[in-house]
Amino acid sequence: MNTKHTHSPLIHAANQGLYCPAGDFWIDPWRPVARAVITHAHADHLRPGCDSYLVARPGLALARARLPEGARIEAVEYGEAVTVNGVRVSLHPAGHVLGSAQVRVEHRGEVWVVSGDYKLDPDPTCEPFEPLRCHTFISECTFGLPVYRWPGPKAVAAELAQLRRQAAAAGTALLLGAYALGKAQRVLAILGDTAGPVALHGAVDRLTAVYRDCGVALPPTRPAAELPRGHDWAGELVIAPPSALNGAWARRFGAAPRVLASGWMTVRGARRRRGVDAGLVLSDHADWPGLLRAVEATGASRVLLTHGHTAPLVRHLRQAGIDAGTLRTEYGGEDGSEEPAATAGAYTETAAPDDAAADTAGQGR
Repeated sequence: MNTKHTHSPLIHAANQGLYCPAGDFWIDPWRPVARAVITHAHADHLRPGCDSYLVARPGLALARARLPEGARIEAVEYGEAVTVNGVRVSLHPAGHVLGSAQVRVEHRGEVWVVSGDYKLDPDPTCEPFEPLRCHTFISECTFGLPVYRWPGPKAVAAELAQLRRQAAAAGTALLLGAYALGKAQRVLAILGDTAGPVALHGAVDRLTAVYRDCGVALPPTRPAAELPRGHDWAGELVIAPPSALNGAWARRFGAAPRVLASGWMTVRGARRRRGVDAGLVLSDHADWPGLLRAVEATGASRVLLTHGHTAPLVRHLRQAGIDAGTLRTEYGGEDGSEEPAATAGAYTETAAPDDAAADTAGQGR
């Protein structure tokens, strides 16, 4: 699609979040606002304090679980358009986690799409990514380096099975750090009938119950806290948030090996920095080939990147003749990690971002 250049962008980054002035609403705001349109329920995109929230219906239960009781939440079906102050808004599958959405915004013939977080890899726990044609595509860029290329689910399952066999031979459990919303449930879905005994940290167990209530088929699990003292953990898979792997909660498992499921585990040095025994390469974000395919599918002639390794992708897109830049946002990590990702200065129509500024803060994915 040919970009319609305007002096006033349809969406821009402001102090509270990504703002659409024509519609007077915010997308994934990081400060309380009157009207918020939400891409998904991760804490860096869904924050309390807004007067009203608009979410995709498949993500309604997760939004309710993560917002304070009484929060005003409206849900729409994927693809259902609503008009907000004359601006046409619809939510479409992002393939990131259950209920995740891209926000399509149309006004006076101009179409922008805000991706939120997304992936193109298959995931039975959520609807697949839907390419949307647009003039401007606002995209995440968490893993915007060519080194990041994800293995298929069979390879992930085989590696996890091997790690469990090793733990069983040593008479210990296998502790797997996986973000409580999305990653943990995807691991369970990948294992399917081969899951064997699986115990869950309380935070993972609560959100897994929401997935099941929403009709997502997952293998049987049990809360780790309910298993008796002296339980034989040999070979059992225990899934916990990454932050719990090396804390007091994990001490009950003694010398059990710690494994982290993350795209960052592609780089061996990341495993050392996180203090884990092994890494399982699994991410709910697009890898380098996925980012390129997503951008190409939009047909957008302008692409704005919000967070991640933005500089290399900006250069790549510009070389392909795409008007590429960045937006400064406050989207952060899923698990509080500090792996290298990127931030960059705000994009303007006249000034390109400084690529050298795009290698600072990092988040766990």
